[in-house]
Amino acid sequence: MAPSSWCHQNVAGHFGEFLQGRIGPQGPVALITVPCPALSVDMWHRSGRSIQLYDPARVLPRHIGLRVQQATGLIVRGRIVVRTRMPVGGGAGASTAALTALLRLTRPDLLPHRLAHLVWQIEGASDPLAFAAPSEGLWASRQGRFVHPLPPVARFCIVGGFWGAPQTTNPNDDIFPDISDLIAPWTRAAATGNLAKLADIASTSARRTTLLRGPTCDPTEALAKQVGALGHLRAHTGSARGMIFAPDAPVQGAIETLRAAGYARVFSFRGGGPVRKDLP
Repeated sequence: MAPSSWCHQNVAGHFGEFLQGRIGPQGPVALITVPCPALSVDMWHRSGRSIQLYDPARVLPRHIGLRVQQATGLIVRGRIVVRTRMPVGGGAGASTAALTALLRLTRPDLLPHRLAHLVWQIEGASDPLAFAAPSEGLWASRQGRFVHPLPPVARFCIVGGFWGAPQTTNPNDDIFPDISDLIAPWTRAAATGNLAKLADIASTSARRTTLLRGPTCDPTEALAKQVGALGHLRAHTGSARGMIFAPDAPVQGAIETLRAAGYARVFSFRGGGPVRKDLP
């Protein structure tokens, strides 16, 4: 157990995205994230005169103190211990979660929209993990802002794991498919709680990204159909892959199928439904 002199933050990650792509051929890269408290970053901080960092997964960037000061003007000092509950490069928001935790420990008074903006200034591409309802908005990841709010996602169950090589996000990478035609249907389906339609739209987004960015040998869609899932999703950068089910669906067979297919860290989680709003 950490000594009482240590301050602690836990920040939930995400599991890929329901949607990700450009809003129009020349528009910004935007996404609807999949919140996943089972994947998170824990960070402990104790005051000190200089930075002493214990980060075995190397989730924080090198020279983190200098990076934070240059981007935000904030000064980070003291002993910092980081523990990640997700693979780096998995498309689960490890770096965003770690930076969010670090800034919360440095400036506990930061409001979510300001905190998210500072994380984006450091990373150049980020996830909306500073917010209580990160999937209730279309997030422009290369701009660090919500494009517009969205209705809550219908309650769901996801069975997923990590397939293929890890891939970290490049802020200058904007080679994503156009998803502008999917936003209005998503909004209507979310407003009516139509999970089957939402899963179909998420599958379309995942399929477009796989066709454009690969890997084309990704077996997730075929496996989702095999086990009777409503649809599938993926990390549009990273190795997270998942199947979408109704919240009360039996999923043990799907878990066993993914394990047999060689997916790593296979697990299931539930989410969706209205969350307390703190979007700006």
